[in-house]
Amino acid sequence: RYGRTILTGHWVLAHECGHNAFSSSRLLNDCVGYVLHQALLVPYFAWQYSHAKHHRRTNNLVDGESHVPSTKEENGLGPNGEKISHYAMLHEWMGDGFFAGFQIFTHLVIGWPIYLMGLASTGRIGADGKPLGSDVPDHYRPYSRMFPSRIKHKILASTVGILGLLGLLTKLSFDHGFLPVALYYWGPYMWTNAWLVLYTWLQHNDPSVPQYGEDEWTWVRGALSTIDRPYWIFDYFHHKIGSTHVAHHLFHEMPFYKADVATAAVKEFLGPLYNYDPTPFPVAMWRVANTCHYVDSIDGIQYPRSINDSPPGLVKPEDSKAKRA
Repeated sequence: RYGRTILTGHWVLAHECGHNAFSSSRLLNDCVGYVLHQALLVPYFAWQYSHAKHHRRTNNLVDGESHVPSTKEENGLGPNGEKISHYAMLHEWMGDGFFAGFQIFTHLVIGWPIYLMGLASTGRIGADGKPLGSDVPDHYRPYSRMFPSRIKHKILASTVGILGLLGLLTKLSFDHGFLPVALYYWGPYMWTNAWLVLYTWLQHNDPSVPQYGEDEWTWVRGALSTIDRPYWIFDYFHHKIGSTHVAHHLFHEMPFYKADVATAAVKEFLGPLYNYDPTPFPVAMWRVANTCHYVDSIDGIQYPRSINDSPPGLVKPEDSKAKRA
């Protein structure tokens, strides 16, 4: 368990490289970042591009990236918030508590690979500036609409690295057994992913923090919509990525080892505009899992809404017609 936690610190160092904050040399940043991230099955250059977009368009409901909330229609809710289909009906079947647990499971256990495959939490606009529609913005194909054509060679390099590592892990599994590889690689890998998604989930989601449509969004509003939280001793192991995130979004090329100093200055300068939640992070996670499920639309200023507050039951159009008759 200790080793699994430490690997998240390595992930954070690769994150620093992606921001060119690890070294003054871009080449060294990319070399170190590539090795560290590829070792954790993260397509480094693909992630570097999408993460830069996340910083450029933080909490933008249309052109944001990573943890972009879905709308009530996308969650199977009707115009009055009634549960009509798929995701909303899953909540109807599970109930509030089990659905919150399901939220935690999907985020921490399968959320990261699903995001990399372009199946959840991505933006709505491709690199060409056009709506993605039904296109899948994955992190693996050089021709994925998430990326401009000028970096397709970098995307290919990332994907080749992923395939090479998967091949090595497969060989090791046949040579030494699947259980040792599962225990020494896949277990720590999943634990690292859980920490990663927990941080990003809680950094950008809270009932009190808004998301913005194109007509209301500005870069400053997005950057100030991030949230710092205490993560106890894990702050030490993970280079304070969760407790200094507001300063990181304001100054993303600042090295992590200066982030606590910058955070103190930012807190003093911003006053009440600085978002800090002292709630223990397990409690905050449970609260977010219960309250931040969707937004009403992608226009204006939107605050997270909860399916827990939606009217129960499935109302079919044909049933309504029968009652009127």
